[in-house]
Amino acid sequence: MKTPGSRARRSILVLGGYGAVGREAAHALAGHPGTNVIVAGRNPGKAPPVPGTTARRVDAADPADLARALDGVDTVLMCAEVDNARVARACVERGIHYVDVTASHHLLAALQALDEPAREHGATLAMSVGLIPGVTNLLARVCAERSPSTELLIGALLGSGEAHGPAALAWTLDGLGRLDGSWTMNFPAPYGERTVHRFPFSDQHTLPTTLGVPSARTGLCLDSRLVTRLLSVAGRPAVARLLHRPQVRRLLLSALGTAHVGGDGFAVTVRCGAVQASFSGRRQSLATGRTAALLIRHLPDLPPGAAHIEQLVDPVPFLTELATGGFALDLGDDPA
Repeated sequence: MKTPGSRARRSILVLGGYGAVGREAAHALAGHPGTNVIVAGRNPGKAPPVPGTTARRVDAADPADLARALDGVDTVLMCAEVDNARVARACVERGIHYVDVTASHHLLAALQALDEPAREHGATLAMSVGLIPGVTNLLARVCAERSPSTELLIGALLGSGEAHGPAALAWTLDGLGRLDGSWTMNFPAPYGERTVHRFPFSDQHTLPTTLGVPSARTGLCLDSRLVTRLLSVAGRPAVARLLHRPQVRRLLLSALGTAHVGGDGFAVTVRCGAVQASFSGRRQSLATGRTAALLIRHLPDLPPGAAHIEQLVDPVPFLTELATGGFALDLGDDPA
């Protein structure tokens, strides 16, 4: 992977920039000289300004408003789920790079379909750029290259005490109704061995194609063992049906948004055969925002077209650089 060199001044539009991930990414991007960062969303006044950035009201659901917002922009970072494929198409057809942190497989499939127009207009469309998917994809590539196996096992341990926005909570609630199977994985200290429950993260759907492995499974647990046990009940058919009732859904979203049981630590680990690698730290929104910001810094050196992060960068130097932001990286021992 090339080290980003000096470039002309760049203008980056962060859509969904008032959310937890968008703010972290904007803060990281604003810290680099020659970068103009525009933090955009429908409600500019709902969060304190990010130092070194410009705030702008942009309704991405309005094609005319979006078109005006793209004038003079060379990169768009999407930190929301608002017609992502349409927004991405509007970007790449103008030769604007597009980076998306979404974890929804159906959205990633729609973005992948834009590979041809992105190549035609010389734009990079980067997907799976966050913690899960993102860092997990890069760890998976490291493990798969070192120890080819029949299956990749991915574990995500998230802090149940970290505050999240309504969209992230709704996405999590939807996933709880689709828990499917469980297994144990070893996480870095202080967590140790935990039971994870299969969760519909997108990495397990994309990695067999991008890495050429037969299969991949991603499991979720929380730092609170008690809350993890409670979540495992959500996979039962009767409970899953309840989660989709509007009244129950509203009550649960309200409870999830106010009751923070646990801390803000996280850890992700990947196992393939005898090889295991992990990445851990505090605040998953910080990790996702920093991952997106680092990928954007490398965009000038990346090829046009639609691709997932593990197809775009060399994982070891990228993860090593990312870890300097206060995270712990363990790539295990290389059998070779």
